[in-house]
Amino acid sequence: MTEAAALPGQPRGGVLSGPATARAVNVLAPNASAMTLDGTNTWIVSEPDSELAVVVDPGPLDDLHLRHVVDTAERAGKRVALTLLTHGHPDHAEGAGRFAELTGTPVRALDPALRLGDEGLKHGDVVSVGGLELRVVPTPGHTADSLCFHLPADRAVLTGDTVLGRGTSVVAHPDGRLGDYLDSLRRLRSLTVDDGVDIVLPGHGPVLDDAQGAVEFYLAHRAHRLAQVETAVENGYTGPAEVVAHVYADVDRSLWPAAELSVRAQLEYLRDHGLI
Repeated sequence: MTEAAALPGQPRGGVLSGPATARAVNVLAPNASAMTLDGTNTWIVSEPDSELAVVVDPGPLDDLHLRHVVDTAERAGKRVALTLLTHGHPDHAEGAGRFAELTGTPVRALDPALRLGDEGLKHGDVVSVGGLELRVVPTPGHTADSLCFHLPADRAVLTGDTVLGRGTSVVAHPDGRLGDYLDSLRRLRSLTVDDGVDIVLPGHGPVLDDAQGAVEFYLAHRAHRLAQVETAVENGYTGPAEVVAHVYADVDRSLWPAAELSVRAQLEYLRDHGLI
């Protein structure tokens, strides 16, 4: 067993950009950071024999990256016909307006403020372009507007920031809520159990070849962190910053501001359920 295969979700090694499944190609944005990992994954998705493609999360407002996405599609004989957003954070969506100018495409999202065109996205929608089928899966929690896209032909799901290729995601309180996030993870687990989803195509980090293992790890991690926060409060660490310093002491301090968002969401969850 390789080191990568031993990690949760069995992340793929090697270069992140390039083909990931028969229908999905990643173009990695040049915005690497502690929060974005290697950068934002911009996904070009299409049927192999179709001239039309869908782009999911064009990424930051970086003209070179956006043009590189268009060029990558065109080199494969594809024309971008539609842009989709998993959620509105700038590292995923800030470039959407410029990308729409470059491609002449509408932008569909859950949040009306992010849309360009008449159509949004909602639970139960099936996006069909050039024979491609993407099923909209609502997954609030990281943010209120978070969506995933189920790609049944590849037994895959594009997860945005709901499940990452490495590490775990932030519940971006107050917009993100822990109860919603746990429900969303359970919804994704159902896709792996009932709909045969094997592959996670994340918004950051490598592709995961064990979707069920990744989601189970996320659920276990959240339960563990929640128990740690509950214990910290019982021991007198009541403020979010105090809880972060106590519970996340093993985490890089540069990530503590993001961890505090999750802690605030955890404290809210515990209060709502009468646990503190």
